[in-house]
Amino acid sequence: MLQGINEKLDRIEKKLDRKVTNRFLDISAVSDLTSCSSSTIRRAVARGSLKCSRKVGKLLFLESDVRRWLNG
Repeated sequence: MLQGINEKLDRIEKKLDRKVTNRFLDISAVSDLTSCSSSTIRRAVARGSLKCSRKVGKLLFLESDVRRWLNG
């Protein structure tokens, strides 16, 4: 019974991984998503390991870039 549940959860997880959206997140949303502090996120930006946009005067991150950074 548990094995069947685990298999279903694995399939659901794989489907969710493929549906990563490309919406923009601000630094507080990235912090919530990653459970990292904003200073950790800013350090990753400064090192160049996390891409962001600064076009509107604040840091904006594509969700797909954040997830790639987490998995990297």
